[in-house]
Amino acid sequence: MALPGEKDEPFLFPSTSYDSNPPQYLSSDLLSSSLPTHSFFQPFVEADGNNPVYIHPYNVESSASSISLCFPSRRVHSTFIDQVFKADLTISPSTQQTQQGFQSHCHVISSFSDLSVTLDIPSSHLTFFLVRGCPFVTLSVSHHTPPLSISTVHKVSSFTSNDSLTKYTLKLDNDQTWLIYASSPIKFSYSDGVITDDGDGVNVIVRIALLPNSSSASEDVLDRYSTCYPVSGDAFFTKTYCVEYKWEKRGFGDLLMLAHPLHLQLLSKGEEADHVLVTWYSIRGVNQHFFDEIKSALSKDVVTLGTVYISTTVADRNGRIIARAARLALIAEEVGFIDVIPTLKMFLHETIQPWLDGTSDGKSFRYDAKWGRIGIQAYSAGYFLYGIAVLAKIDPAWGMKYKPKAYSLMANFMNLARGSNSKYTRLRYFDLYKLHSWASGGEQDSTSEAVNIYYSAALMGLAYGDIHLASIGSTLASLEIHAAKMWWHVKEGDNIYEDDFAKENKLVGFLLANHRMSKMRDCYTEWEIKIGLHVLPLLPITEFLFNNVDFVKDLVKSTPSEYSVLDMWMGFVYALEGIYNNQVALKKIRGLKGFDVGNTMSNLLWWIHSRHDYRKMGSCHEKQCCFCRYSC
Repeated sequence: MALPGEKDEPFLFPSTSYDSNPPQYLSSDLLSSSLPTHSFFQPFVEADGNNPVYIHPYNVESSASSISLCFPSRRVHSTFIDQVFKADLTISPSTQQTQQGFQSHCHVISSFSDLSVTLDIPSSHLTFFLVRGCPFVTLSVSHHTPPLSISTVHKVSSFTSNDSLTKYTLKLDNDQTWLIYASSPIKFSYSDGVITDDGDGVNVIVRIALLPNSSSASEDVLDRYSTCYPVSGDAFFTKTYCVEYKWEKRGFGDLLMLAHPLHLQLLSKGEEADHVLVTWYSIRGVNQHFFDEIKSALSKDVVTLGTVYISTTVADRNGRIIARAARLALIAEEVGFIDVIPTLKMFLHETIQPWLDGTSDGKSFRYDAKWGRIGIQAYSAGYFLYGIAVLAKIDPAWGMKYKPKAYSLMANFMNLARGSNSKYTRLRYFDLYKLHSWASGGEQDSTSEAVNIYYSAALMGLAYGDIHLASIGSTLASLEIHAAKMWWHVKEGDNIYEDDFAKENKLVGFLLANHRMSKMRDCYTEWEIKIGLHVLPLLPITEFLFNNVDFVKDLVKSTPSEYSVLDMWMGFVYALEGIYNNQVALKKIRGLKGFDVGNTMSNLLWWIHSRHDYRKMGSCHEKQCCFCRYSC
């Protein structure tokens, strides 16, 4: 079966309607399609639509009939880093009547793609092509457009043009230099802090770029590439562990685009992400000397499943309990304890089927046709998909019966299709420019739960013999891991974050496009809880997420010596300690009395008894990295 939304029509769960209506800032053409709910441009469509959106390398704010650009500075504290927005340049129609007449509806999103969004300003017939990674902000000026006005919150030091009136240089008193290019001559004049054109009413493409460090060499580069501009950009999965960007461009000449640090890292690896081995079981196997200990723990954990409170209709808790049972089933298979498999299989039947069939009050997946989505959060979807994948593996007949529903749930966040006919938006949570997922509200905290989403999808591909799904899931999981190590795993001296923040934080808590915080969901700030939220669920793929032993050591050693949090969180800390200090961690794990709802003693023992001495791993030890590259 093809990935839903590409060729096959997916199964749709019973319909429902959520309270919120699609936003007013989307064009009517877009409202007939499934809509993005976790996109990079979400601030343009939420509330009043006037919150800044970070479109690398600029912050862009839409307000009234104007667009403001900011090359952001960073405000740094030991507990946060954020971008400071100042309207370095504001582009608007210069006529007061036009500005006042369209206050209530400032912009319309006429199109969007993986890497871009197009913003129309109906009041002034302006179109902004906002493409991530483009050093220029490009706008199309119609002959119907009123005279343009460019203003700034800074003082203007100088404003000059070339002889042909196709390039202007604007110097501000904050040491910024901005370059303004035009595809045909346009006459700008400066007076009283405002730049205006003469209103000749011609069609022209205007491109605006900050000149880095006022460098003449950079100016030569911007001059050379000013005549070719992108209007949209898409990402393609041309092969496993690779993402290829393609831009629709206009004008003439070659296209100039920027890369962020993760792009540069991947390009240095030969344009390919590290291969992760997606497998049901441990990477190197469990030490057979400890099979009996694991079996004993399994017996107890399987018995306690019957006492787990699962009557709640909260999808997240249900999903984690389901994933917990699925983990026990795979551990039992790996250590040859088949006696408990029937009980676990029955438990998975009883807990998964009500959600797929909608047979229990409040326990069902519902399809919202207005948005084109299933009402489930990113994290929860990963747990459910993991349980479904495992049950399809151990009960193939059940798997085939529920395959259409399983694929529909997966397509809610793994659809690759483009166009208006798809029932689900494209890659709902995954940001194909930043190369990681957004959980909700344009923010992300638990990187491990994000990895689990795509790892579980890959496992489902293995269960159903779907090589394409396994490949895409593996690729996205690998990219999530790369992004976690780049943006969330804080290492002093790597120049990603300033020292004031890096010295106090080994892990980023909440990450937003223009903000980094030390705290996590529910305002957790305790180190042990932060570690736990970046480790759970503990899986075979966790090894790839934490394969930098030096970083793991620093992370564990940064936790207080006197633990004040519950055992449920300490289990994850001890799991990481087991990577480099196996026997000490094992002793601590054996003394635990409580576990996270998705974790068990069996799972921790499985993890600790499948560790191997990283110091005896040849070339990998030289890199302080537990794994070389693997192919699926």
